[in-house]
Amino acid sequence: MNKYIKIAVAALLIIAGLYLMIFTRNLGWGIVVFLLAALPIFLFFKNENILLAFWQLRKQDMVKASKFLNNITDFQSQLHKNQYGYYHYLQGLTLAQEHPTKVEPLMKKALEYGLNMKHDRAIATLNLAAGAISKGRRQEGQRLLEEAKRLDTAGMMTDQIKMMKDQLKMPTMQKHMHNPNMRQRGKF
Repeated sequence: MNKYIKIAVAALLIIAGLYLMIFTRNLGWGIVVFLLAALPIFLFFKNENILLAFWQLRKQDMVKASKFLNNITDFQSQLHKNQYGYYHYLQGLTLAQEHPTKVEPLMKKALEYGLNMKHDRAIATLNLAAGAISKGRRQEGQRLLEEAKRLDTAGMMTDQIKMMKDQLKMPTMQKHMHNPNMRQRGKF
C-alpha cells in the first residue's frame, strides 16, 4: 500500500472521530476512532511488511521473511525514507545463506541509506568484511572488521569477528597455487 494512502485513511478516521464527538455527542466512540487513527500514522513510519519480516527473521524463518519483503514492489513509494536502509539490510540478511555474492551490494546500499541501530550497522559491516575477504581484498576486510568491532558495543559478534580475523591470518590459495604445466618438470 502506498504510504500516502495510509495518511489519507488516518485523516478520514480523524474526521470521523470529530464528527462522532461534535455532531452526535458520542464521546466514547469518537475517542476509539481517534485511537484507531494512530495505527495508519504508525504504519506510515514503520511499514507492516518490514515489521513482519523482522518478526520472521527473529524466528529464523528466512523464506517467510523474504516473502514479506517481496510484497514491497517499489520501496521508494511504499516506505518512508528512514526505512530504505532497513529494506536493503533485510534483503541482504535473507539472501546471505543461499546467495552470498548478492549480499555485498545490498549491505552497501543499506549503509548508504542509513541504519539507526549500532548493532545493525555492525552486522552490515561484518557482512561487507566477509565479502571483501572472500574476494581477496584483505586490507579492506581488516578495516571493515575493525569498524564492526568498534560498532559492536554489546559484544554480540565477538566470536564472528574473531573467526574472521583468524581467516585473515590464513594464506590465500591464489598466492600458493602451482602452475599445472610445471608438474612434469624434474621427473625425467
